Amino acid sequence: MKTLVIGGVRSGKSAHAEKLLADADRVDYVAPGPMPDEGKDAEWAARIAAHRLRRPAHWRTIETTDVAAALWATANPVLVDSLGTWLSAHLDQLNAWTTTGWDGELRQRIFETAEAWAACEEDLVMVTNEVGWTLVSEHASGRLYTDWLGRINQLFAARCDEVHLVVAGRVLQL
Repeated sequence: MKTLVIGGVRSGKSAHAEKLLADADRVDYVAPGPMPDEGKDAEWAARIAAHRLRRPAHWRTIETTDVAAALWATANPVLVDSLGTWLSAHLDQLNAWTTTGWDGELRQRIFETAEAWAACEEDLVMVTNEVGWTLVSEHASGRLYTDWLGRINQLFAARCDEVHLVVAGRVLQL
């Protein structure tokens, strides 16, 4: 079973995704976002700490931006949290916020990750942000992120058995 869990910030999507795999003996929890720089972003570090505390002790945490490699290597159910942080990390790696000519490389990374997702035979849950229900950003970086994440969300949703929309802690299966 492949499930995409989508919702806004602080909607309860991560907690819902974790419940979907709560009965599994083993889970590989893939955290593909940027890790906090010690002392530079206390709020981001607190968010990561809260996620870590919520995870069962028998879940294995894999902190990597190479989600494709993690999916190819697993023999366990996988929870990836989240596509939004994965995208941010790759845009950072490609210096995409201030340069051009990187989109071919990003497309290749997206394709490789989607291919690994589709081929994986384990239960998979992917968390992502719904960013299309707000104003179009006045900043180029905001538009870049929103446009790419919207495309990526559609790509992964098409490769899932179920899509769950989480709003205010409530879940709607789409």
